[in-house]
Amino acid sequence: MKKTVRQLAAMVMAAVTMFSLSACQGSSTPETTAAAGNDVQTEATGTEESGEKKVLRVAMECAYAPYNWSQPDDANGAVPIAESNEFAYGYDVMMAKKICEELDYDLQIVRLDWDSLIPALQSGQADCVIAGQSITTERLQAVDFSEPYYYASIVTLVKKGSKYENAKSVADLAGATCTSQQSTIWYQNCLPQIENANILAATASAPDMLMSLNADKCDLVVTDQPTGKGALVAYPNFVMLEFGGKEGDFQVTDEDINIGISIKKGNTELKTAIDSVLSKMTKEDFSNMMDEAISVQPLAN
Repeated sequence: MKKTVRQLAAMVMAAVTMFSLSACQGSSTPETTAAAGNDVQTEATGTEESGEKKVLRVAMECAYAPYNWSQPDDANGAVPIAESNEFAYGYDVMMAKKICEELDYDLQIVRLDWDSLIPALQSGQADCVIAGQSITTERLQAVDFSEPYYYASIVTLVKKGSKYENAKSVADLAGATCTSQQSTIWYQNCLPQIENANILAATASAPDMLMSLNADKCDLVVTDQPTGKGALVAYPNFVMLEFGGKEGDFQVTDEDINIGISIKKGNTELKTAIDSVLSKMTKEDFSNMMDEAISVQPLAN
């Protein structure tokens, strides 16, 4: 009888153990949600399951100062980069942290190259992209966007002593050898507006673009104002030209300079949540946050 009781007790304990393991494996995590495909759209809702916060997986280059960059430690509040021993910081990380704080999410930074950002949303590898993306009609065909989280005017960078240093308009840039980052409105929309421009192949990243100018591979590059301001910190031998946004400037639309957070198409729950945070912020808030990012960006970026 004692043997039978011991056997029954052992069976009960085994069943309890198996149930516990099954319950743990069945809890919702970013990884299991990503594997579930469409369920990724409800992953970052701000609600809790089994006492755990939702994890907002934010993709960015981590190489696009002052929007985002990588660094070796958590100085100034930098966040660990997934599957890396490095940390990410910059305007985009600051914005991601604010969104997560407001919505009670945990934050995970996913590092990807520029052209992999939108595919990462479509495949479920990330929940949103915060990476200095313009809200263009072309991109809106592939993803949804939040309200703007920054408004970026267009600028030109040249080196001190350049024959274009005193240019007052786009017309004064005629004949320049120039480049910019691939898949951006700077390269696709702005450079062709320079008369008789010698447009080089696009660079893979913003740092590559700046290095091309610094190495005298081109006369100028076109970018947005935050990137330009950040470049002046890293490259004191650069000069930033701003043409005032009128007739003599690069002709761009609001969609070219309105910077948004991209989200997988149809994920209205996450879009609404993010917009609820951005709607409480002003252009001055955005500008102050960007200035703070520029003030702490590493010189090497």
